[in-house]
Amino acid sequence: MDEFVHPLAGRYASRAMRRLFSPAARFALWRRLWLVLMRAERDLGLAIPAAALTELEAHLEPTASELGRAAQIERETRHDVMAHIRALAEVAPAAGPYLHLGATSCYVTDNADLVILARAADLILKRGTAAAAAIAEFARANRALPCLGHTHFQPAQPTTVGKRACLWLADLIADLERLEAERGRLLLRGAKGTTGTQASFLQLLGDSDKVRELDRRIAAAFGFPGTYPVTGQTSPRKPEFYLLACLSGLAQSAHKFAGDIRLLARLKEIEEPFGEGQVGSSAMPYKRNPMRCERMTALARHLIVLEPDAAWTAASQWLERTLDDSANRRIALPEAFLTADAILLLWRSVAAGLEVHPAMVRRNLEEELPFMASEEILLAAAARGGDRQQLHERLRVLSGEAGRRVKDGGEKNPLLELVAADPAFALDRGRLDGLLDPARFIGRAPEQVDEFLATVVQPWIAAHPAPVDDEEPQV
Repeated sequence: MDEFVHPLAGRYASRAMRRLFSPAARFALWRRLWLVLMRAERDLGLAIPAAALTELEAHLEPTASELGRAAQIERETRHDVMAHIRALAEVAPAAGPYLHLGATSCYVTDNADLVILARAADLILKRGTAAAAAIAEFARANRALPCLGHTHFQPAQPTTVGKRACLWLADLIADLERLEAERGRLLLRGAKGTTGTQASFLQLLGDSDKVRELDRRIAAAFGFPGTYPVTGQTSPRKPEFYLLACLSGLAQSAHKFAGDIRLLARLKEIEEPFGEGQVGSSAMPYKRNPMRCERMTALARHLIVLEPDAAWTAASQWLERTLDDSANRRIALPEAFLTADAILLLWRSVAAGLEVHPAMVRRNLEEELPFMASEEILLAAAARGGDRQQLHERLRVLSGEAGRRVKDGGEKNPLLELVAADPAFALDRGRLDGLLDPARFIGRAPEQVDEFLATVVQPWIAAHPAPVDDEEPQV
C-alpha cells in the first residue's frame, strides 16, 4: 500500500480513458508504428525480409516481462525509445535490424501521442453527448415550470427551470462543437526524420514520390487523412494547445453548471441525486451536501489551469525542437483528458438524476412576484388615468417599505396590500392578484426550450450517438 496511485487513475477517471493513456497501450502503439513503417518501406523497395514482418506482427502486444526488460534497459541507457527497440529486438530478432529504420524517436513518441489524443477526444465527445442528452431531457421535462430568475444572485424577472437548463446545454454543445472541429484537424507527424526534412527517408528510398507515399501510408494505417506538411523534429505543439483550450472550455461550462446547482440546492429548488445510504456529513447527519457538483467544480478548476501548460509548451519550442517539453507533456496531456473524462461522467450522473422541488420553486417565486409585477402595476394604474412618473415614484417608495418589512419582520411580501391601500393607484386587491399569474412573466421561455432542443440539440445528439455506458463516477 506504499505505492502512489494518481487520484485521477485511482478515484475519478474511467477505465476506458485510463487504458488509452496506459503505458501498455502507448508501447503497443509504438510497435504498430514500427510495423507500419517497416511494411511501407519494404513495399516501397527496401530489402526487408518477410520474416522480419512476421516476427514483429507476433509481438505487437508487449508482455509484462518485455515491459520490465525495457524499463531495465532504460535505466542503463536513459533513453526510452532505444530501450524499447532493444527489448523488442530480443524477442523478435529477425525484425531487430530493420526496426526504426530512418526514424527519430519522435516517429513513435509523437505519432503515438497523436493517435491517443484523437481517440481520447473521440471518447470525450461521446461522454459530452451523453451529458447533453441528460440535460436535454431535464430541460424538456421542465420547459414550462416558472421559476425566479436571478441576476447578480438577486431576484430578477422569472424564467423557467427548463430555459435555465438550456443555458447549461448551450455552453456544452458549443464546447463539443469546438472540440470536434479540433479533433478533425488532427494529423499525424508521419515519417519526417530528425529535423523534419525527411533526409534519411530520401536517402533510403531515393525518390521524393516514394517519401511522400511513405507518409501517406503511415497516416492511412491509423485512420488519419494525412500528415502535417511541415514539422521540426516533433509534431506541431499548437494542436495540443487547441485541444486543451477546448477541454478548458468544457471545464468552464461544467463549473458553471455545478455552481448553479449548488446555489439552487441552497434555495431548496433543485438538488443533485443523493443515494439512499449516502452520508452528507460525519458530524451533521441532516446534511445533504452537493458533493458531486463540488467535485465537478474542483476538477474543473484543475482542468482550466492545465491549458497554460500547453500554451507554454507551444511557446517554448526552440528552432527545430527542445526537450524541456517532454516531462510536461507526459503529465499535462493525460491529466487534461482524464480530468475531462471524470467531469463528464459526473455531469451526466448529476443531470440524469436532478431532483426538482416544485413547491419550493413556487414559494421562492411567489415571495418576489409582487416586485416582478411592478411594470404591470404601473401600466394598469396609468390606464386608469394616473400619472406614470408619479406612480413610479410611489411604487419605488412602497417597494422599499415592503422590502424592509420582509427583511426586518419576516412577514409575507406586503407590496400588493400597500398598493391596494394607496388611492394613487386606484387598483383593488382582486385586480392586483390577477396580475400575479407566473405565466405572464416568462415570455417565450417554453417555446425557446422547444426551438433550441429541436434545432440545435437534437441534431447534435442524432449525429453523435452515445452508446449506453454503465461506467459511473468511481466515488
